[in-house]
Amino acid sequence: MRSFVVLLFLSCFGTVLSQENATLSGHIYDAANGEPLIGANAYVPALKLGTATNTYGFFSLTLPLGTHVVIFRWGDLANDTMTINLTADQSLEINLSDKATEIETVEINAKRGENTNSTKIGQIELDMDQIKKLPAFLGEVDPLKIIQLLPGVSSVSEGGQGFYVRGGGPDQNLVLLDEALVYNASHLFGFFSVFNSDAIKNVNLIKGGMPANFGGRLSSVLEVNMKEGNNKQFKLTGGLGLISSRLTLEGPLKKDRGSFIVSARRTYLDVLMKAFIKDSSPFAGTSYFFYDFNAKLNYKFGQKDKVYLSAYYGKDKFKFGNKEDDFTVNMPWGNGIVSLRWNHLFSSKLFMNVSATLTDYLFSFGSEQNEFLFELKSGIRDIGGKVDFSYFPSTRHRIKWGADYVYHTFTPVSVSAKQGETVFDTGLAQKLYSHESAIYALDEFDINEYIRVNVGLRYSMYQFTGPFTRFIKEIGSASDSTIQYSKGEVIQFYHGLEPRITGRILMKDKSSIKFGYMYNNQYVHLTSLSAVSLPTDIWYPSTDIAKPQKGWQASLGYFRDFSEGRWETSVEVYYKHMNNLIEYKQGALPGDNVSDNTDNLLTFGKGWSYGAEFFIKRVFGKLTGWIGYTWAKTERYFPDLQADVFPAKYDRRHDLTVVGTYELNPHWTFGMSFIFATGNTLTLPTSWYTQNQDLLFNYGNRNSTRMAPYHRLDLSATWYDSPTKTVTDKTTGKTTEVKKRFRQNVNISVYNIYNRANPYFLYIDNKGNLLNGSFEISVKQVSLFPIIPSVTWNFEF
Repeated sequence: MRSFVVLLFLSCFGTVLSQENATLSGHIYDAANGEPLIGANAYVPALKLGTATNTYGFFSLTLPLGTHVVIFRWGDLANDTMTINLTADQSLEINLSDKATEIETVEINAKRGENTNSTKIGQIELDMDQIKKLPAFLGEVDPLKIIQLLPGVSSVSEGGQGFYVRGGGPDQNLVLLDEALVYNASHLFGFFSVFNSDAIKNVNLIKGGMPANFGGRLSSVLEVNMKEGNNKQFKLTGGLGLISSRLTLEGPLKKDRGSFIVSARRTYLDVLMKAFIKDSSPFAGTSYFFYDFNAKLNYKFGQKDKVYLSAYYGKDKFKFGNKEDDFTVNMPWGNGIVSLRWNHLFSSKLFMNVSATLTDYLFSFGSEQNEFLFELKSGIRDIGGKVDFSYFPSTRHRIKWGADYVYHTFTPVSVSAKQGETVFDTGLAQKLYSHESAIYALDEFDINEYIRVNVGLRYSMYQFTGPFTRFIKEIGSASDSTIQYSKGEVIQFYHGLEPRITGRILMKDKSSIKFGYMYNNQYVHLTSLSAVSLPTDIWYPSTDIAKPQKGWQASLGYFRDFSEGRWETSVEVYYKHMNNLIEYKQGALPGDNVSDNTDNLLTFGKGWSYGAEFFIKRVFGKLTGWIGYTWAKTERYFPDLQADVFPAKYDRRHDLTVVGTYELNPHWTFGMSFIFATGNTLTLPTSWYTQNQDLLFNYGNRNSTRMAPYHRLDLSATWYDSPTKTVTDKTTGKTTEVKKRFRQNVNISVYNIYNRANPYFLYIDNKGNLLNGSFEISVKQVSLFPIIPSVTWNFEF
């Protein structure tokens, strides 16, 4: 480890630049609104050298001294070609404008040639402009739903919370909003995500070959970046749908130096339910709604410093009431997130980002009946910081290093109960404290013009600390013993090295072979009892009993472009192995940890997953989209639950998605998405018997039953008004085309157009009488959504 750090130090700071070279650096922006462009290219055709901007729009390109023609390009914006006489290091601010002529369409990746040239394997970037053209569920465009249409990514069920990547659980995905961690990314029990499309700039998914600057999760990274706001002029956008509305305001704090954006969204299901549930109904008072709020400020202090402040707050509120039984349930949950970042440019080659983040997630469940009140709470609060350096010794060599730290406060389960004025002793609320930190370095360089590698190493550390009370279960004893740990006392320390490597070998036929390997430690867990993921699932840290999850993944892929980059294709195979996975013990319940520790209710095992992913994507043209197919197998082994290996509940052998948009003309765009997937697994009884007039069941092997396949077709049509209007000069009669200040579009979507009754879950039902021989047991299916049309009106001013 020490020699690695020394080698990195010498690589970063011992590089002696030739006097024949100089560095061209700067930022690339969208001229219309001042937004930094992520992944924009700066390319020198004569030298066949180029680079792409980072998350903040910064690029650095080292070139020989002399005159060069440099092309700056991004997506559907017009290229900017400049002739630059480079005699010394030079800094530029590039603003790319809309094309004057009709464009073909928006690129899905916005990085032509990236499919074969980069070392990225198992990584896909999506721009919100493309996502908004696809079918919307109940009028809400959802980035998380689009992610689930990619190979290797799926939802456990219709409406399931979270997503599953290459056989990993929902807790194994690192979800970041402007670098702040998101623990629960769902609204409405998983039907919508917390990401408001009007406030989001782009989405980046890493499902294999995770670079060393990310860690803490085994399966994937989902980076979601918010818009920065228009620093040219004020702009108001919004949308009115069947169940929700959105409103976004953005504008300059000071023109070309700083900007802001605020965006709010709320459903009005609670209002609609009141119209259909009469006051005399026993279910009067039952309601559900969610709301969320995004805000972001940024300001540039000179040419070398820029500060960003991002915030998110969202909450779901579900209430169920039954007047006849005097029974009510209240279930609120939500996220609060704050991120403060500072960019500093030390030189044309050295870029730094420092960030401080706060994440607060809280779930609550309360029920009341006949004056008996029961309440359960669970939550997490994280306070973190990160410093990250990017160094560009040359165009063919990039180095990144840094460190991060998070202080976790977990409240796995806090239970309270009372009957009238009588308060029941449920023990003290458990709070668990831990420190997670890491240092990392990665180096991407070209060995020659065909071979490029990205080598990284991450060293992670974790401390589980007091105050903490350990309950020790004594077999055969009437009482339990305890061990008390004081505040700050280290109860358990874990650490480990996490090597990472990705690479690509360019072939001569516009194709490449890529490979990747990553090893990860994960110090947090998610425990679940249900067949689908719900807000009631409990987050839990690693302790002296619950060890960190450890996993590695190896992947190999073949990538090829066709028709001058209009078609991108890839085939990837992977194998993933995971240790120290957790499940509840047989018969355990979350509420059983009153005067106990949650990890005493857990059992531990391992798992593995392997598969092949096929992907073909059309990037340019009036027709764009992709076809993805995944063959995969995911298994688990928990010896305390079952002696044999069993399939994971989200094991899917086949998964096919077809996604497309067609731009008929400037006014009409059509979209479609089709999904076919093998049904999920579950455990059902194999036989039944009666004992003392009670109906009892014998269950088969774990997850040995598979539901019917899931398939669905969604369609959409979007009408856009004309972007310009004709203005006639009253004096001269001359007409000119000017941009409209008010723009609008209407999206019409049909979800599940052929009304497929897809299974949400199965349950056992019985009818008849045992005595007369008419008793029957059957398995019944619950489905959620039939065909659902929706209309959304969107506007901007």
